[in-house]
Amino acid sequence: MKRMTSRRQFFQTISTLLAARNAPAAKKSTNYIVYIGTYTNQGKSKGIHAFRFDGRTGKLTPVGLAVETVNPSFLTIHQNHKYLYAVGENRGGAVSAFTIDPQSTKLTLINQVSSQGAGPCFVAVDRTGKDVLVANYNSGTLAALPIKADGGLAEASATVKHSGTVFDPKRQGGPHAHSINVSLDNRFAIAADLGLDKLFVYRFDPAAGSLTPNEPPFAKVKDRSGPRHFAFHPTGRFAYVINEISSTVTAFTYDKARGVLTEVQTISTLPQDFTGNNNSTAEVQVHPSGKFLYGSNRGHNSIAVFRIDTRKGTLTPVGHVPTQGNVPRNFGVEPGGSWLIVANQNSDNIVVFRIDGKTGNLTPTGQSLEVGAPVCVKFMAV
Repeated sequence: MKRMTSRRQFFQTISTLLAARNAPAAKKSTNYIVYIGTYTNQGKSKGIHAFRFDGRTGKLTPVGLAVETVNPSFLTIHQNHKYLYAVGENRGGAVSAFTIDPQSTKLTLINQVSSQGAGPCFVAVDRTGKDVLVANYNSGTLAALPIKADGGLAEASATVKHSGTVFDPKRQGGPHAHSINVSLDNRFAIAADLGLDKLFVYRFDPAAGSLTPNEPPFAKVKDRSGPRHFAFHPTGRFAYVINEISSTVTAFTYDKARGVLTEVQTISTLPQDFTGNNNSTAEVQVHPSGKFLYGSNRGHNSIAVFRIDTRKGTLTPVGHVPTQGNVPRNFGVEPGGSWLIVANQNSDNIVVFRIDGKTGNLTPTGQSLEVGAPVCVKFMAV
């Protein structure tokens, strides 16, 4: 009897495993809310705008103003999709916390705290969802802001001020912290400083909300490069910084055990026949597949497309795609990897492109929607 029961259990187990193997995979969401951060001091926007986006068709539909707030130039969304955080880019810098209503797309202010510096320009949530990290451009400072139980922000648990030698005082002025990103394992935070031509590396403790200089404390790029935004490769083995002043991208290998960046290549974001001197770069992002990298050119008004060597991390140019607007400040790659939305700050429009999964190239979909001074694009699956 025991043997029969054992055999019956065996076949039941096999049947269950086969059923699980043949069951359809859970589908990822293809519907998104897209939040657009803007400059309100340029006259045509009053805050953060919301759109609905269909990831199957690429259709972008305006919803309207999600919340009225001053100069929300950079945004980040909590992993639980309940909260959105936005800088208020002013001399007396602030970071605001909002609740998200996924049905209406409306945002409701929870609270606002000091960014611990002037001109906050970048904000990110750490990978555990415990802290918001902010970079202040004008004052060259960073801060960690603990997230409270209601999604609101506590006062800073850590503040860091950059200092050092500036290669070009006229163009770079002084320390200018322009972004801060946490590593995939959440152990390190990398801050790009445009004024000092350095990527500062900090050991990060999310529980304590602390930032401690690593050893070595930074990676250096070429003088007068102006490192701005930074992106890790999905494997965690490589990283990339886009350099605003020199219109280049620097590729690094990344030692995740020690938090050390080692340069392997610096490559122009511009075509070889470009002869102007009025270009600067802004955003850099790696495609979710890890095969391609995108960077925005302000002046040439294009997205530079690169193919990534997934063994070495180096870049090969694919081409340059006009953004159908003026001064592409920022863009967002749809999490599924099929679409890219670019924000053209000075022409007050956002434009949708389809991504070729084989080549990484971009094709305009014909959609260009009006938003006043758009400067940040964030997708949220719903």
